[in-house]
Amino acid sequence: MISLRHLSLGYRSATLLDDVAAEFPQGTLTALIGRNGTGKSTLLRALAGLNPHYSGEILIDGTPLRELKGPELARRMAFVNTERTRIPNLRCRDVVAMGRAPYTNWIGRLADTDRQAVSDALRAINMEDYADRHMDRMSDGECQRIMIARALAQDTPNILLDEPTSFLDLPNRYRLVELLSQLAHTRNKCIIFSTHELDIALRRADRIALLADRTLYNLTAREMADSGLIPAKFGITL
Repeated sequence: MISLRHLSLGYRSATLLDDVAAEFPQGTLTALIGRNGTGKSTLLRALAGLNPHYSGEILIDGTPLRELKGPELARRMAFVNTERTRIPNLRCRDVVAMGRAPYTNWIGRLADTDRQAVSDALRAINMEDYADRHMDRMSDGECQRIMIARALAQDTPNILLDEPTSFLDLPNRYRLVELLSQLAHTRNKCIIFSTHELDIALRRADRIALLADRTLYNLTAREMADSGLIPAKFGITL
């Protein structure tokens, strides 16, 4: 579970969130939405421990984020950003194995349990046949699934993803979010992903967190659809 208490967050001279409180429980998929510049990526980076410039508290499974360091944080939180891994001759299984870094010894040697975790993660996203393929020879959608497998191999209760559907075609956007939904529900994980795909968010996510006017509106997908907040804050008609 991820909890926010009196969270205020800014970027340079701009205040993006002001005295926000919210909870993101286990077993749920939350879509983080908002206009460009409202702070979606900034918030995700703060939750991941990559942006210390905030006031208030971020709690990860009840522990203040500022108290979690190094491997301890890596065992509780996985973060998938928008970068594409395209290193020549880098196998998919090696990318997924990077998720085991918090559990390996000082030289990074994989134990049998680590190799099993890698295999299980690839199997969970139906990519076990891709284990020995090279990342520079795969589509964007395939690469994104491998990055999610790396997060699964990391074996954390919380996963953050920054715009995982960007650069994918429409069918693969739906498939990817459906995969995230299944993982949240079957593995009891708290998963938060940012997106501009309002229709996919409303159809597939359990909860919608809307960033607007330095406030975070955190509602169930049904509550958000009925609230009128999306048309009001985006200036659109659903």
